[in-house]
Amino acid sequence: MLPTPDTSHVAYERIYEPAEDSFLLLDTLSSTTETAFLQGRFGDGYAPLVVEVGPGSGVVIAFVNAYAQALFGSRKVLTAAVDVNGHACKATNETARKAAIENAATHGRFLGAVQGDLVGPLKSRSVDVLIFNPPYVPTPELPKQPGHSCLPRADTKPTFDQDSYMLSLSYAGGKDGMETTDRLIDSLSEVLSSKGCAYILLCEQNRPEEVKERIRGLGDAWKVATVGSSGKQAGWEKLQIIRIWVE
Repeated sequence: MLPTPDTSHVAYERIYEPAEDSFLLLDTLSSTTETAFLQGRFGDGYAPLVVEVGPGSGVVIAFVNAYAQALFGSRKVLTAAVDVNGHACKATNETARKAAIENAATHGRFLGAVQGDLVGPLKSRSVDVLIFNPPYVPTPELPKQPGHSCLPRADTKPTFDQDSYMLSLSYAGGKDGMETTDRLIDSLSEVLSSKGCAYILLCEQNRPEEVKERIRGLGDAWKVATVGSSGKQAGWEKLQIIRIWVE
């Protein structure tokens, strides 16, 4: 088992703390089946771009970058992240930096975390592997989607209300917990490269079978499979990870 990156520097009062969902992503991405898939898809000297949307503490993208050799069979891997929370971007940069230092012989190249809304900052057809641990908790409504004026600068100390707001962005998913995930899925055909794939985490109340049918409805070339599962019921929060790709 590959060690989890250190996140002891992260301010969890305003940034999502790594939990079962985060660790399920780590286990899935480093599983035998998924490393075989990734190495088969991005071999022959290809340098994939891996982007995590909503990295929070940065534990997942730091893991991917730190263990690029183990996951992709090569250190020629570019990694990056996008988060609406500037404090999360700052934390992610530090998590990735520390993990790379601790894994000098195996890490890829981390390009940095940028502040933005979902895939907004990304170039069309540029992403080879997209990772998304969304705000998946069903809530009566979504938090107000932030503009730059809604969020504190990453170099200033937020108020309690701002901390609460930033945390709500990381978990509150609106109707069926899917309103943000739906937006991300809608963007996949525009953001994924010709070799691109996406790993998205879902909970039971997200109606994952309906989500998979929706993906298949995008066209015959679109494929989807469940590649990771929590394997147990934690209240209603039974988790699974789907992989989406085009053949």
